[in-house]
This record gives sequence, C-alpha cells and structure tokens, in this order.
Amino acid sequence: MESVHAIKQRFGIIGDDARLNRAIEKAIQVAPTDISVLVTGESGVGKESIPRIIHSLSHRKHNKYIAVNCGAIPEGTIDSELFGHEKGAFTGATQTRSGYFEEADGGTIFLDEVGELPLPTQVRLLRVLENGEFLKVGSSKTQKTDVRIVAATNVNMFEAIKNEKFREDLYYRLSTVEIHLPPLRDRKNDIHLLFRKFASDFANKYKMPTIRLEDGAIDLLIKYRWSGNIRQLRNIAEQVSVLEHNRTISAEKLRSYLPDNGSNLPAVIKPKGTESDFSSEREILYKVLFDMKGDLNDLKKLTLELMEKGNSAETQEKNKSLIKKIYSTDPEEETFDASEDITEVLHIPHESSAPEELSDKYHFAEDVEEEETLSLQEKELELIQKSLERHNGKRKAAAKELGISERTLYRKIKQYDL
Repeated sequence: MESVHAIKQRFGIIGDDARLNRAIEKAIQVAPTDISVLVTGESGVGKESIPRIIHSLSHRKHNKYIAVNCGAIPEGTIDSELFGHEKGAFTGATQTRSGYFEEADGGTIFLDEVGELPLPTQVRLLRVLENGEFLKVGSSKTQKTDVRIVAATNVNMFEAIKNEKFREDLYYRLSTVEIHLPPLRDRKNDIHLLFRKFASDFANKYKMPTIRLEDGAIDLLIKYRWSGNIRQLRNIAEQVSVLEHNRTISAEKLRSYLPDNGSNLPAVIKPKGTESDFSSEREILYKVLFDMKGDLNDLKKLTLELMEKGNSAETQEKNKSLIKKIYSTDPEEETFDASEDITEVLHIPHESSAPEELSDKYHFAEDVEEEETLSLQEKELELIQKSLERHNGKRKAAAKELGISERTLYRKIKQYDL
C-alpha cells in the first residue's frame, strides 16, 4: 500500500493539513474494495483528485475511468448520457447509443456534482447501485453493468433531502464511505505553499521570473477567506504572474487582485422555522377572511340596532365610521354625512316596516348580537359537512370540491366522527 506522501507526489497534491492527509488515507484504504464513495466539500477544494486516487489503486485500474459532470448536462438528456438510448427513443435519436455506465463496465465512473441530478435520474442510479441493472432510454431490455461509483458534491445533502431534492435512500447508498475535503481557509499553513507552487508553474509556463510575496502579502494571503478555494488561489497566482512587472509583490498590490465581494463577511443564514410562500399566503387569506367576518358582524349589529331603535341621531353618530368604511371607495374623497338616512345608505326599508318582515326578508337570527365563532376547526367541520351533503356522501367529489385529497378527507371524517 502506497503512503500518503507518495500519493501526494504522484497526483501533485500540495499541503500537509491533518484533515487533508486523513482524506487521502481513507481513499487509499477504500480503493481495493468496490464500496461506493461520496466525496464532499466546497467547490474548488480539489474533490476530483480522490476518485482518481481510488481508481488508480483499485483492481479496476486497467479498465476505463469516466468522469461525468452531472451539473453540466441538461436535464432532458442526462438519462441518455448516463444510460444510453435506443434508435427512435426521442426526436434526434437516429441511432442506438451507449451510455457512460455501459462504456465504463468493469471500471470506475466518477459522478461529479451528483447533488444536481434530477429525481427521475436518481431512481435509475439507485437501481444501478442496488443490483447493477439499468434500462436504456426507449428500451425495455434490462442490461447489467459492473462499475465502481465514486460521487462528489458541494451540496449540503441533508438539506437537499429535507427539501425533497435528493433521495435519502440514494444518499445512503452513495455514502457507504464519505470522504470530506476541508476548505482552503481551514488549511492556513498550506495556502502559501500552494501559492508558491502555482507561481513556479506559471513562471515556467510563461517563461518569466517567479513572483515573490513580501511578508505583509503572505499575511494577507493567509487571512483571506478564499470562497473559491484552491481554484480561486490558482487564478490569483496566474493573474499576478502575468500582469506584474515587479516580481516582488507587496500586500497593497496583492490586495488589488483580491475581490472584495463580501467573502470575509459572515453569511446570512435563513432563520429556522421560516414558513414557505404557500403558508404565508394562506395566513394572509385567513386574515382577510377574519376581517371580512368582523365587518359583517358589525353590519348585522347596526341593522339590528336600526330595527330596534330606529334611525336616530345617536344611531347615526355611533355607526358613522362603520358606514364610511364599508361604503366609501376613497376615504379621502368621500365622506358620510351624519344627517343622511342610514337606512337609505344600507338600502333597508324604513322603520315603518315590521321587525318580523325585516327578519324574514334579511334572515337575521334572534341571537345575531352574539359573536360568531372564529374557530378554524369548526369552520372546517362545517365546510366538510356541507360538501358531503351536497354530494350525497361521495367522498371523492367532496374532496375535489374542498381542494384536498380523498385520503385527507377520510382522515378528517374519522377525526370529526362524521
């Protein structure tokens, strides 16, 4: 078994961070097996090195190694790319094509950015992991493949599972062994080593003297956050190597190459318990309904008061704001004159009409003054009862009208003992 130091030299890995060394050790240990491996870490930390190490130390090293960037393949064609397709399976499929899993039979396939896979493709991948079987797009014939799968992602997988963007069973299949690579900002002792290596490489490439950092520039380099990790550090080293005539770089000069994009600021984290847009809209709807209900109750009370006391000045003054609120389209332009007959505004017959007639015509209950309940549970029960009565007890039709599933309706029926 090769040592960690030998593997670093072989694959050009720079650094002596303990977590980096541990990741390489795990790759060496797992390589001889066929266990699926999930490599995690931020974008730009060098995750692609781990699957190459695993493949080169495995018994599959003489067979194919195929790296696939799942995030770069359009959703409509990714199944065809991974599993192949039959002639005529879709528009443009002029001939049968082998996919990556068929081509990599006996070897290793590296699925980079596996967290970006669409859910239907995740189901297909799960089948390959479980029994090595897959179907070409447009085919009903099951094919077998013997591949070692190493996947990588910079996505928080538990968050993706929680948001139903990644299958939990697939995650546990992929992550039999998980290898995590630390971000560059946590490998402070390696940052200057990496910069010197990149500076030397670019000096040879562009045939110019190697740049050198002053002490202040080294300190700035180490303290910078490096949100783009090793990839960003390499780009900065290349820019400075090409653009600077003076090969000794000060802190001020280096600072001009470091983007001030808030990467040194703490991240804004979405507070837990923040409700979805749907929940927010539902709450707003409830509030509007409650407000309307309150206005209706006020209007009923006003009408009853008119029936009992008549259109007196006291009644008009007492209910002036209510009439204005209900009937004024623009409060700034329209005003309600207290001398105006409220019964005219409400289009209610004058007090000469008998209370019994008013009650019959406008269907006011004797206890209209009592506050109607605002219990959502009671309203829900009332709606379910009315819908079931309307559809003669047919749950499917009632559920459709209520906008819920038949299963949910059945649960509500049991809950309310209907």
